[in-house]
Amino acid sequence: MDRALLQFLSVADAGSISLAAERMRVTQPTLTFNLRKLEKSLGVELFQRTARGMRLTPYGQTLYEHGIVMKRLHENALTSIERQRIQMDYGLSLGSGYTAWTGFLRAFIFEYRERHPDVAIHVSIGNVLRLMDQLLAGDILAFVGHKVPDLDPSLGTVFTPVGYLRDGYFVREGHPLLGGTRTLSELRAYPSTLAFPKESHQRRLSSSVFMDGTVGKAFTSNSLEACLDYVKHTHAVLQHGELMAREFERLGVFQVQLAPDDRADPVRMGVYSLKERGNDPRAQSLIGEFIARAAVAYGTD
Repeated sequence: MDRALLQFLSVADAGSISLAAERMRVTQPTLTFNLRKLEKSLGVELFQRTARGMRLTPYGQTLYEHGIVMKRLHENALTSIERQRIQMDYGLSLGSGYTAWTGFLRAFIFEYRERHPDVAIHVSIGNVLRLMDQLLAGDILAFVGHKVPDLDPSLGTVFTPVGYLRDGYFVREGHPLLGGTRTLSELRAYPSTLAFPKESHQRRLSSSVFMDGTVGKAFTSNSLEACLDYVKHTHAVLQHGELMAREFERLGVFQVQLAPDDRADPVRMGVYSLKERGNDPRAQSLIGEFIARAAVAYGTD
């Protein structure tokens, strides 16, 4: 990929020539010269140089939006070539949360292993924004998650709806909330826990996902197992997808029955992939099978 474009993207991300030069291991004069040369070749200014750093002009913003797509395409192409070189043509790399893993992905992976016993398989478990990061980086082919309403369309993602998922609330055996229909106000009298809280650096992908945040949560972790341990040893209430109810019962954690008006609204679930994969028949075949399995688990309209 063109070195000048890479340097431009680095300065735009860093907001500083000095920081970008340090990251790219070049001198500041060299980086400044190359930026000026790029601007001259395009006939426009790409940055506003202010006391607070480098800010993109409208021309710079246009180049940046196209440049990050070009960079991702270039990096993904190199990754694909390397995988082909080591004969990983049937390798599989997907993403999901624990709910999808338990609901359908686990069975799909085991069946795929039976069909292709010698290939490498990778499954990434995380929240929707962590998986989005990995999708854009080319680390996974696709993932299942809830729809992100304010996701930047310039990222080049495709969302294929597969159904809906409603959150439920779960507690340990013998918890005072069990044994009757409860209201949200009754639940809020107890500490709460949440698996896979959002990470601050993911805010650049979506602000709406952060509206609820983790305020008021007594315990959060990127490990569902840790959250379950916490719930089983305290009065805490775990918020998680209802599809996990049967699995949680097996582990000694049970769903609280809520009054109908207090149940959470279902959220739209779907499979995210990249538009650029549309011309890859093998990728489309795998994504299509992934979507079909997810639709069975989540139910279509």
